[in-house]
Order: sequence, then structure tokens, then C-alpha cells
Amino acid sequence: MKIHSLLYPIPLLAAIAISLAFLPGHNEPWTADQLLAPSDLAHTLQTSDAVQPVIYSVGPGAVIKGSIDIGPTQQKENLKKLEEKLGSLPKDSPIVIYCGCCPFNKCPNIRPAFTLLNDMGFKNHKLLNLSQNVKTNWIDQGYPVNE
Repeated sequence: MKIHSLLYPIPLLAAIAISLAFLPGHNEPWTADQLLAPSDLAHTLQTSDAVQPVIYSVGPGAVIKGSIDIGPTQQKENLKKLEEKLGSLPKDSPIVIYCGCCPFNKCPNIRPAFTLLNDMGFKNHKLLNLSQNVKTNWIDQGYPVNE
């Protein structure tokens, strides 16, 4: 009976450990400083004299104004497409990537894309912090969209 009572906490502890592993910033390819608030990007896009970043959508569609549609980078051909687009840019170019298909901790597209930017030696790249999805964190806020 004592052994059974000792085993009960094991599944709970395992579930907690797995949940913590998927929190943003925990073993992720980006740092907290590389997360860009949607309001900050919206402000930049609406400021005519601001340096405008190159914005890549690495998810199902280019919703954000001025963003370039790459397609879901969980697919190798789209990751290769992103690599080709990045190849012509200086390593200090301001770059923003986003997906927004689903909650941040479940997104299959942002990690391969951000890892690629790191591996290619880019120094000024950010991940748009769409914690829920592009509709909730961008469209519903009234931020600029492609028409």
C-alpha cells in the first residue's frame, strides 16, 4: 500500500515537467529580448519615418500589413523558401517572423523558422509574440492588415 501512495505523485510531476518544457523562453531558439509585442510592431508600421522590418509570415497566410507569405515552415519546402529569401539580406537586417496559427506554445512553424535565422547568423531578428493567434493578438486589436 505504501508503494502505491508513493507512485501517485509521479504522473502529476511528469505532467508539470512536460508543461514547463513548452513555456515560451524555456529551451526555445529565441530569447525574451527577441520577442516583439504586437503593439510595438503595429506602432512601427504606422510610423512613416521608422525603419521598417522585413516581415515574414511562416504560417498559413500573410495577414499583417506588408508581410511576405512563406507558408508553414514545418514543411521543408517552405523552410527552404525562407532560406532563399533570407539569403539576399544583410545579417543586420531588421526581420520579424510570425505565424499565429494557434497558441504560441503549440505552434509547429515558429521554431524551425527562428532556428534558421539563428543558424544563418542574423543579428536583428524578432519573433512576433502572438501568444494566442493572429486573430486575437493582431486582427481583433485593429492593427494593420494586408487587403
